[in-house]
Amino acid sequence: MKIVILSRNPSLYSTRSLVRAAEIRNHDVEVVDHMQCDLIVQDGGLEVFYLGGKISDVQAIIPRIGNSATSHGSAVIRQFESMGIFTTLGSSALLCARDKLICLQMLAAQNIGVPRTIIPKNYYTMPSMIDRVGSHPFVIKLMKGTHGLGVILSESRKNAESILETFFKTNQKAMLQEFIEEAGGADIRVFIVDDEIVGVMKRQAAEGEFRSNLHRGGSSTIDQLTPEEEMIAIKAARTMGLKVAGVDMLRSSRGPLILEVNASPGLEGIETTTKVDIAGKIITMIERNAKAAWRP
Repeated sequence: MKIVILSRNPSLYSTRSLVRAAEIRNHDVEVVDHMQCDLIVQDGGLEVFYLGGKISDVQAIIPRIGNSATSHGSAVIRQFESMGIFTTLGSSALLCARDKLICLQMLAAQNIGVPRTIIPKNYYTMPSMIDRVGSHPFVIKLMKGTHGLGVILSESRKNAESILETFFKTNQKAMLQEFIEEAGGADIRVFIVDDEIVGVMKRQAAEGEFRSNLHRGGSSTIDQLTPEEEMIAIKAARTMGLKVAGVDMLRSSRGPLILEVNASPGLEGIETTTKVDIAGKIITMIERNAKAAWRP
């Protein structure tokens, strides 16, 4: 089977892990920079060209789309989808999961617990909106932040107003969320492939830090989910339409709360922590689902 991995950097851990898993299973795999893909839309068919050459005879793609490449990355995925090629990440699912507000709206609409959140759009009503979140501290997030960047812990209501005012006046979209103190600076990353939980790790923030991201110096350990947590994690991935997902969860006094659902979750942290071949499970999913005249 010919598999194309859409990735801007073939040396990244996740990309290398997927290439290795595909080659072990005797697949023909190629890494393609989606930002260098030209799309041809015309009567009678669609085509994708990469560095001047036409991409053809592909049975499946694995998109690894970074935050800054979401728009064009989703267009490239949509082109392959329209050509009838199996993808581990749909274009619409990527756009919905990448937008923090849309993600929270979709989850809450399905009665999946999320932190209490406001998205202030009026400077004059901002104080009353902050009151609706509850007592301080507050978590303030830029809508397009990633890896913990653009996430601020505000210790007071006045400070929260000042930060939001700054974002408001500089035309940066932000949200304000309740701080879940009982989580103790930890969250749970649940990795899901094709409706199956294949890896779980607890990420603990470094001393003096509230963000648990491994990129921010956090540590990780293997963890076990309760039946309720398993059900909610799988439901969250299904709600976002994701075949491969990294579901980030907080343990609160009122039950599991979903922080976000990652459409292109990294493999390094989960594979090195759990010792599970997650990349191999993604390739196995492709073998089960790709619509192709392929035989092992």
